[in-house]
Amino acid sequence: MGDLLSSIIPNVVARAPQFWKACQETFQMVGIVGLLSVFIGIPFGVLLFTTKPGGILQNRPIYFVLNKICDIFRSIPFILLAMILLGLSRLVMGTAIGVKGAIIPLTFATVPFLGRQIEGALAEVSEGLVEAAQAMGCSPWEIVWRVYLKEATPGIARGVTITLVSLINFTAIAGAIGAGGLGNFAIQYGHQKSLPDIMWTVLLLIVVMVSLVQAIGNAVVKKTTH
Repeated sequence: MGDLLSSIIPNVVARAPQFWKACQETFQMVGIVGLLSVFIGIPFGVLLFTTKPGGILQNRPIYFVLNKICDIFRSIPFILLAMILLGLSRLVMGTAIGVKGAIIPLTFATVPFLGRQIEGALAEVSEGLVEAAQAMGCSPWEIVWRVYLKEATPGIARGVTITLVSLINFTAIAGAIGAGGLGNFAIQYGHQKSLPDIMWTVLLLIVVMVSLVQAIGNAVVKKTTH
């Protein structure tokens, strides 16, 4: 098996320690930022939806701020956003490079993105169910928990899946500015040293990661659709 790999991807095999380190860094970025995005992005999206004009927690100032945050951070290309947030990364994480340095820009990129996905998922919930819950005397937060989040579970799962797929792509871009991971490995060895087998190996691995996340997401959506 080793001889076969050496004949197909000789430059990857020759740099196996660097390759496995890059894989580990990518998995760390996706895992850490993925969890942060879910725990921050879902409440962010719920507030974005419920505080809008006509929402059950209507609050124009809060909605204005949240809406502008979404618009601004989603409109900035990730590589520029990462450069803008270098100072904040150094302040909060103590460094602007490596996995630790990438957490802040990746989080700022994915949370507003997921927030919009959650907002869209909640908007698909039937108003009739909301009105029925209000008629039964449910409080706004009970409606959020028992109606919106429960009924929008498939849409939320789709939103999380799309966000994780985008996050994998963001980690590859982050490699261009010193974040490490597969993106940095591909640029440093595949592109700069003109070693195509490294480029193709990284590309194939990223495709496999995206496909796996998408398959899991689709399974969750199917299971929660009723």
